Amino acid sequence: MSVSGEEPVGEHHERARFFDLFLPAHLGATLMLGGGIALHAIEVYISITVLPSVVRDIGGLDLFAWTTTIFVAAALLGSVFISARPKGISLRKAYVIGSIFFGAGSIFAALAPNMMLVVAGRAVQGFGAGLIVALGYAFVRHAYPERLWSRASALYAAVWGAATFIGPSLGGLFADGHLWRIAFAIPAPFTALMAIFGPLRLPEAPDDRTEISVPIVQVLLMVAAVVMLSLAGSAENPALRFGWLAASIASAVGLVVAERRLSTSVFPDGATRLSTPLGLIYGFQLLVLLVLSADVYIPYFLQELHGVPPLFSGYLVALVALGWTAGAFLTTHHTGNRAIASIVLGAALQIVGTVSLVFTMAEYNPGSDLGMLGLVSVGIFFMGAGVGLGWAHLVALVIRLAPDLEKDKASAAITIMQSLGSGFGAALAGVIVNSTGLIDPGGIEGNLDAAWWLFALFTLPSLAALLAGLALKRRLSA
Repeated sequence: MSVSGEEPVGEHHERARFFDLFLPAHLGATLMLGGGIALHAIEVYISITVLPSVVRDIGGLDLFAWTTTIFVAAALLGSVFISARPKGISLRKAYVIGSIFFGAGSIFAALAPNMMLVVAGRAVQGFGAGLIVALGYAFVRHAYPERLWSRASALYAAVWGAATFIGPSLGGLFADGHLWRIAFAIPAPFTALMAIFGPLRLPEAPDDRTEISVPIVQVLLMVAAVVMLSLAGSAENPALRFGWLAASIASAVGLVVAERRLSTSVFPDGATRLSTPLGLIYGFQLLVLLVLSADVYIPYFLQELHGVPPLFSGYLVALVALGWTAGAFLTTHHTGNRAIASIVLGAALQIVGTVSLVFTMAEYNPGSDLGMLGLVSVGIFFMGAGVGLGWAHLVALVIRLAPDLEKDKASAAITIMQSLGSGFGAALAGVIVNSTGLIDPGGIEGNLDAAWWLFALFTLPSLAALLAGLALKRRLSA
């Protein structure tokens, strides 16, 4: 497919306006899809903010990391459900199911008397959230004309950017005592409205799938890979840590082999082969999201090495999402060669941001020198902006390039890659920092070593993403 002219991402994008998403013909779908993703994004940041309060109130520090791991694993299952759902369940019905699970899980977690049941509630909540986010992409081709596909993806980026400020602020209001229960319950009334109005406002989407089967082997391998990598990140014994890491890698390799050899599949045809444009796109998405997940330790290093107060450190890490949003809006009007160039430029910008944090985050700055914090902030912003520059165009390419009978599967795979990238990245970050000084020797010296190694090693997948972007450019030009 040639990228000369405007062909890869649609020839009408320059005539499309972001405001068109809110015209009467599209407003209902925009509110339902964008609203669902907004609710998920805000809930993510609320939970990050209040989880320390949960532990202080009901205990369960040993299960702290599992509130995220289980959520990600369940979200993967929700994403897979979109393409593997029974024939009689339309996308609108799936939206209702996702809303119900999201709301029920929120209430369950809010009422939980111990951390084990909070984790269970997060599992139910995660399944619903995975469904809702995957539907945001699956509905794009039914809810909007092609010229608005990248605009819709840019809207989702804007939603995440806003959530980085709304979520922590709401979480902070309910971080004392038992008030964390209110924070967990916040999504429930909104999910009820989504379940009621979703079928009324979302378009009817014809079910054009031919293969309707559950890829059980691949689903188990995906969940196992994420869970075992999380176990590796939390293991104190080095031998056990690397044993879990090896097992996680084996599961990931098994997933690729199963996708290629079994008759049922999670991903569309060619998605696991880097010789195809779809394979390069999904690989690119996985890698840039993996790198972005280093932000899980940014607040900690800001507090321990740079003397930044907890609340302020939370807003600094929000620069990741703000950068993503800024990058998305900066290039959403790009088409053809410029759109592909935005993808490649984004990967390069993420490398710059990650490398800069090797030399700025891994510095002892107890006086919170504003010059040093300014450089750190730029690096954090660049990491997110690098993803935002090309993400909307990647989404539009997936929907355009996927075979007609596999477009639901291809759309769901975008969310799967987001979940896998975030889950693998956060767990891999834990393996790196726990192996390079965070635990032993600990203290300032250990934190400095851990920060240096974290961002230095995370430069490697960002370099791999750049190579994938360049290969995609060549492939689309062939």
